[in-house]
Amino acid sequence: MDAIEFLQSWYQAQTNGQWEHVRGVTIETLDNPGWRVTIDLVETSLQGVAMAPVRLEKSPQDWLVCEVERDQFRGNGDAQKLLAILQVFQSWAEEAVKVK
Repeated sequence: MDAIEFLQSWYQAQTNGQWEHVRGVTIETLDNPGWRVTIDLVETSLQGVAMAPVRLEKSPQDWLVCEVERDQFRGNGDAQKLLAILQVFQSWAEEAVKVK
């Protein structure tokens, strides 16, 4: 399953008539340029699960930073890193489920 299919399936699994009204997934653009992905983890199986931060900063045009803070997955990266951010989320989420 690719990262977009995984995110779609993960999101659908969280929807229960309430969660999706106050929580969700946000994909935004940054002005430097780049991407920001925020995924709410509250009331999911990933709530409270730690993640080692991922930092790949090669240059101002080639960077990626992903972390979990305050029960949110937060991924930021340059204009070519949207898929990479989603892949980091997928890898972490799949590993977290195996550990539980």
